Amino acid sequence: MPPPIFAVVGRPNKGKSSIVATLARDKSVHIDSRAGSTRDVRRFPMRINGETLYELVDTPGIQRARAVVDWLESQSVDASERPAAVARFVEEHKRDVRFRDECQMLTPIIEGAGIIYVVDGSCPFGKDYEAEMEILRWTGQPSLAVINPIENTDYVDEWKAGLGQYFQTVRVFDAHTAEPEKQFELLELFGHLDPRWQQSLSRAIEVLKASRSEQLRTASSLITDLVVDALTYSVEQSVPEGVGEELVKTALLEQYKRHLEGREKNCRKQIEQLFYFSNLKGSDEQLALESSDLFNVENWYLWGLKKWQMISASATVGLIAGGGTGLAIDALHLGSLGPLGTTISGAGGAVTGAASSWVFADRIGKMSVKGIPSGGKRFTYGPTTNINFPFVILGRGIRHLKLVCMRTHASQQELDLDKPILAFLSEKERRTLAKLFARIQSGKKVKESRADLSAMIFGWCEVDT
Repeated sequence: MPPPIFAVVGRPNKGKSSIVATLARDKSVHIDSRAGSTRDVRRFPMRINGETLYELVDTPGIQRARAVVDWLESQSVDASERPAAVARFVEEHKRDVRFRDECQMLTPIIEGAGIIYVVDGSCPFGKDYEAEMEILRWTGQPSLAVINPIENTDYVDEWKAGLGQYFQTVRVFDAHTAEPEKQFELLELFGHLDPRWQQSLSRAIEVLKASRSEQLRTASSLITDLVVDALTYSVEQSVPEGVGEELVKTALLEQYKRHLEGREKNCRKQIEQLFYFSNLKGSDEQLALESSDLFNVENWYLWGLKKWQMISASATVGLIAGGGTGLAIDALHLGSLGPLGTTISGAGGAVTGAASSWVFADRIGKMSVKGIPSGGKRFTYGPTTNINFPFVILGRGIRHLKLVCMRTHASQQELDLDKPILAFLSEKERRTLAKLFARIQSGKKVKESRADLSAMIFGWCEVDT
């Protein structure tokens, strides 16, 4: 059986194209604030892995509904002949420029498409709308009405009362903010309206939910890879005697920063493409803004941990290190007291090392210099020695993922990346993350720690989205 087809109809500039973009998950749908921006019928199949689940038809706005109703009523037909009368109207007027939009709108419906009638809940209901609803009723096709509150919900109740006279099912659906469950609800409703579509749409919902879960799992893996890279990346340069050391140090630091900024940028692009987006405003551009700069430590409170949270997380890492290898303390710079050059070890020293961790919050990594037997020196910057840095990377990644996966394809707004994100973590989760970060950086149980981190990210995002 062919996949169900739905014609999205209504007056110009009421959000029809936004509904299509959201339900078809297609950013290419043309959305314009000017009335009548859709001039021709366009079809948008919803495909997952090559399978077409259903198809949305974006139609021009209804312009001359009263004239169409007058013609239909002049045919003096009974209810059983009304669908045929609508078909005759299209056949007789398809070359009439006056009814061009109406004929384009009605053609997929008389061919069997279901009807999604879209109105704007921020505009008042009026009797003049009844003519276009009467036309749709004459077609005899399964239909539901969608109230799209473009600017506000001031007239939603009026619309519910008016639409209820013509449509069995009426739903409020904001195309720009509707979460996936709202989208699934519309599809499920259509399955109830026409038994022919029930099996196909149940299948569509099943596939879409499975696809979304897989998208979140893959995105979680991408963020995990980014965190692992941020924990382990270092850059080095060998230089002969006489070369200015400060210039080399500056160049290494810039190379280190460019690499991780590039990795974050690439991770974001991969996640956006994963959810069928491209060139989202605000994603790449805001990396260069002070408010979103990865290396602007003053704004880390937006993404990572607060001081007291760092102390708690650092204490956890210190206790692990004190009880065994000491790698976590060395790697995360928790044992270093700067100029004192003292190394903390054991459970008693963990808290002292933890308390000092935020003092060095402006230090991402550590610059080391070693002599070379053949002459000259080798400069190395990284990996990171800052307890908060992997939390910052993680917080930024989760925030971006949640914004993208909850975004509809009708939305034209820029991404807002400047809001705190890790406040939802419990103390136990923060401590667990600190342990995972330390193990990854020390090279111990990396595979298992990476899998655990990816599973944690997936769990957080799956629950919230």
